[in-house]
Amino acid sequence: MSHKLRAHLMLTAVVCVWGATFVVIKSALADISPLLFNLIRMTIASACLLAIYGRRLRRLRWATLGAGALTGLCLAAGYQFQTAGLRLTTPSKSAFLTGLVVVLVPLLAGIPGLRPPGASLPKWNAWLGVVAAFVGIVLLTAPQGSGWSILMLREINPGDLLTLACALGFSLHVIALAHFSPRFDFEQLAILQIVFCTLAMGVTTPLLEKCWVHWTPRVVIALVVAAVLATAAAFTVQAWAQQILPATHTALILALEPVFAWVTAFLVLRTGLHGREIVGALLILAGIGVTELMPSRMQPTMPEMPSI
Repeated sequence: MSHKLRAHLMLTAVVCVWGATFVVIKSALADISPLLFNLIRMTIASACLLAIYGRRLRRLRWATLGAGALTGLCLAAGYQFQTAGLRLTTPSKSAFLTGLVVVLVPLLAGIPGLRPPGASLPKWNAWLGVVAAFVGIVLLTAPQGSGWSILMLREINPGDLLTLACALGFSLHVIALAHFSPRFDFEQLAILQIVFCTLAMGVTTPLLEKCWVHWTPRVVIALVVAAVLATAAAFTVQAWAQQILPATHTALILALEPVFAWVTAFLVLRTGLHGREIVGALLILAGIGVTELMPSRMQPTMPEMPSI
C-alpha cells in the first residue's frame, strides 16, 4: 500500500471518528458547558500525548515550537468560535457554516503568502470537487424549507458570525499543517499543537462562558472518547497525513464529517435520512472522488501538484 493511499485511508478514518463522536458529545453537553468540555478534553489529550511522545520533545527546536504554537492557536480559535457560536445559532446553520472550510482552504491556498511551499494552484478537478462538496454540505445540513435563504445568509446573527470565524480558524489550521508537517517531526507537532490549543482555551474559556458541570457517566465517557480518539490520536494522524496530502485534498476529506455524523445518528438514534440529505452525502463523496481519482494527465497543460 502506497504512503498516499495510507494517508487517505487513515485521514478518512479520523474524520469517521469525528463524525461518529457527534452523538456522544451532543448527549454529554446536557451536563457540561461546551467550552469547559473543550478545555477538559484538550487537557486530557495533552496529557496522553505527553505521556506517549514526551521524549520526542527533548531535541525541540525553536522553529518547531513556533510551528506548534501557530497551529495550536488556529485549532483553538476554530473550536472556541464554533462552540460559542453554537449557543446563538441553530445546529444546522452551524454545520453549514463550519463546512465552508471546504471552500476557504482552496481560496487561502491560492494566496501567495499562504500557499504551501512548492504547491501549485488547485487544478480544475479540485475546484469541481470543492463545488460538489459545498453543494452537498448545503443539501445535507440546511433545514427543510429553507430554500436559498441559507445561501444568502439571511437573518444573520452574532452566532453565525462566530461560526464563520470558526470556519476560518479551522481552514487556517489545515493550511498551517500543510506548511509545517513536511518540515517538522509530526509527533512533536501533534503534541505542541494540542498543548498550545489547551493553553489558549485555558485563557479564553473563563472569558467566554460561565463554566458548569454535572459529573455523569455520559460526560466521563464523552470526554475519554473525545480526548483519546478524537483528539490525541486523530490530530497525530492528521499531522502525519498532511506530510503527504495537499491542503485542498485534506479539506475535501474533512467534508465527510457531516456524512459520518448523519450515518451515526441513523444507526444509534434511528434518525432517518431524507432524499435531499442522501443526495448531499453522495455529492460530497463525488466531490472527493473527482479530486482524488481523476487522473492528473487529463490536464497536461497545468503543473503537477506535488505531495506536501
